[in-house]
Order: sequence, then structure tokens, then C-alpha cells
Amino acid sequence: MSDLPRKAVTRTAKLAALPLGFAGRTALGIGKRIGGRPAEAIATELQQRTAEQLFATLGSLKGGAMKFGQALSVFESALPEEVAGPYRAALTKLQDAAPPMPSSTVHQVLAERLGADWRELFTEFSDKPAAAASIGQVHRAVWHDGREVAVKVQYPGAGEALLSDLSQLGRFARLVGPLIPGMDVKPLITELRERVSEELDYGLEAEAQRAYAAEFTDDPDVRVPQVVHQSEQVLITEWMEGTALAEIVRDGTQAERDAAGQLLARFLFSGTARTGLLHADPHPGNFRILPDGRLGVMDFGTVDRLPEGLPEPIGVTLRMTLEGRAEDVYELLCAEGFVKPDIELRPEAVLDYLLPIIEPAQTEEFRFSREWMREQGARIADPRSPAHQLGKQLNLPPSYLLIHRVTLSTIGVLCQLGARVRMRDELADWLPGFAPGEEADEGGVPPARVEALDDLAEPGDPAEVATTA
Repeated sequence: MSDLPRKAVTRTAKLAALPLGFAGRTALGIGKRIGGRPAEAIATELQQRTAEQLFATLGSLKGGAMKFGQALSVFESALPEEVAGPYRAALTKLQDAAPPMPSSTVHQVLAERLGADWRELFTEFSDKPAAAASIGQVHRAVWHDGREVAVKVQYPGAGEALLSDLSQLGRFARLVGPLIPGMDVKPLITELRERVSEELDYGLEAEAQRAYAAEFTDDPDVRVPQVVHQSEQVLITEWMEGTALAEIVRDGTQAERDAAGQLLARFLFSGTARTGLLHADPHPGNFRILPDGRLGVMDFGTVDRLPEGLPEPIGVTLRMTLEGRAEDVYELLCAEGFVKPDIELRPEAVLDYLLPIIEPAQTEEFRFSREWMREQGARIADPRSPAHQLGKQLNLPPSYLLIHRVTLSTIGVLCQLGARVRMRDELADWLPGFAPGEEADEGGVPPARVEALDDLAEPGDPAEVATTA
């Protein structure tokens, strides 16, 4: 038997208990305040306890509830500090940890998917999970040919749990409002339901990872583990040693943060240009800094398939905004569906709305920070601000939805790192339409990077290999 609660009634009951817990703690806080404790102390304690209950529930349920918590975690940088403090530790835990399933369940899945003699495929297999995440957990092992591997085993019932959770979380979206003030989480849940279900198909994940691994073989900046074996509910890849990006966020030096941030920004744009696939789950648990300084990338369960690379209108709009071409920007946004036909806006107001958001592209080097992220969040979320009123009138076309979320999530991680990044260089090298006079070639790679790609080192000794959580 799996430890994953699968019956909808059981899972719904756990989620439904959350508002009762919130109400109980609020009443407790009022009682303590009457007893003479300061209101600020009560508020902090309530936030801490709320975080503990919310994320303990999401973590124990795994599935879609866990994935929802991970999606929220990358927006932690936008929270006001007085709110972020109590939630930060609980949010971080969701990025790469969850209660593991029993070894007996793991063995059962492996026997069903790899055969009764599955142990003969490995010379070593650790029953203790190296990582536990939303859809499956990872075990370290040695493949029969001597390679160290990561064995990802999908939780039994994960599919049913995933869809049930995301349906139920839609009903309780208002409960997580305090996490991201001003953010409507319902569209996030809807999009997660439509996209994250792809993670259940390890065949699709293996296909995407093979494409990335082939493209980034011997790359000087990025390492993607090779797929060793794949079957339903089991994915085996090369193991990759390194420092978790979450550790760099927590304890890294400024130099380590800057280096990690630059690599992350480069991967976001170059990966899509070179593979036609957008890695769509950029939370810190999916990245490692390898001993040789490269960025190790894992978990290709959710990708956006973009054969032509990132849409050229994104780059063109960014460039024209930086050039102050309000009329041209507005015309292109209308043509792409960001402004609906029945809406009329002032082009100058749209330009004023966009310029602060694209500040990282305005200078040679930009320092991402939680403070900057909070300023942007407050500017757009404050109902009294012109930016809020204008933002409500803009439209996000469905084809841009996942691109938008991945970009925001990556920026959130860069802000958690507090990294200094040469973002404009990455945009000019990899984003079609951003550099004046440059068009992407048929493979989606701008000429500025063709020479660099041609100069990649010849295949050499295998590099360190990594966990795929």
C-alpha cells in the first residue's frame, strides 16, 4: 500500500480543514491579545503557524497540492518582509522535499515496471530516497554498467491525486491570498492543471531530457544528465553531484550568487533557442551548481514546445520599449492580442507600465533583489495605482501563458539569489528580435551565438552526473 492519500474524499477533507485551522488560530490570537500580548507578536505567531499547517498539508498530500506549493515558492521574493519571514522556511522546504513513501512501495513499483528481477539491473540500490518531490521520489543507485544513476519512481496514484488536488485547490484559492497579496491564484491553478499533468508521462519527460542532454553535451555552461532507462512510472538518469541552488540562495557568497544567476538566465533563453523546448519548472530544487562551475539542470517533466524558439514579438517589444517607441509598442501588443479589440489605452501609459518591469535589460548589469521584486509587486497590486488599473485591462494570450509564468518564476529565483546579472547580454545573444538587425537562423540560434556554439570543446571525459528530482 502506498502512503499517498488517493481517495478524493480523504484528500478533500485535509484541504477543507485548512480554513478551520486558520479560523482557530485567529480566535486564539484575539484571546492572547486581550491577555496583553502585542498585536505584532500575535500576527507573527499566527503567520508562522499558518505556514506550518498549510505547507505540512500540501507536502503530505504530494501530487497537485505539493506542485502548487512549489509554484508559489518561487514568488516568495515578492512578499513584504513582515509576511515573508514566517513563510520563507516552509516555502523553501517545498522546493525539494516531501515525506517519502515506504521502501516496500518503491520495490513494488520497480518490480511491476522493471520486472521481478529488477535488482539485477543494479549493482547497488539505496532504499533511502535522495529526494522526494511532488510526483515522485529519487533513489541513488549504481547501474549494471557501473554508472551512478538517479532512479525516479512515481508515487502510485499520483495521477488521480494530481487532478483531484488541483480541482479542490481551486475552491480554496482564497486561503493562500496572504502568500501573494494582489495575485489571483486561480489562473495559476488552472494552468497547472492543464500543464503539470504532463509530468505523469515519463515517456514525454525522457524525450525532452534526451533532447536537452544531446544539445548540451560538453557545453561549457550547462550540464543535463543523460537518460539511462525509462518505463512507465520509472525514469533512470545519470547521477549529478553538486550544490543545490537552494543552498546558494541560503548560504552562497555574492560571487557564487552572481555566477549562478548568470547561468540560470543564460539557460532560460539559450535552452529554448537551441532545443525548441522551454524548461517550465524553474524552482531552485531543479538546479545544481556542479564542482566544475556549470549549472546542472534536472526535471524535464513540464516543458513548453516552441519549435521556433521564444516568439520574436517578445524580443521586438522589449527592444522598442527600451527605445521609447510607445506607438510601435502599443501597435504590436494589439496585434499579438495583449490588448483586446474593445479596449483602448494610451500608448504612453502602456510604455510607463512596461519600463520598470524591464529594468534588468536597461543596464549592462542589473542587481536582482527582493526589494526590487516587492516594489514591482506593490506597484502592480495596489488598486490605487495607475499601473494596477492599466494592468487589469491588458490580456495574456494563451500561447504566452506558460512563457510568462516561467519568466516570472526565473526572475523570482534571481531575486532570491540577489544576483548581479548581465541580462541584456543574454537577451541580445538568444532572444529573437531583441538585437537590432539580427534574425534567428533556421535552428533558432542568433548569429551572435553561432560562432560560440561552433567552438564548443570536443567530446571528452564524462562530467559529473546528477539527481533528477
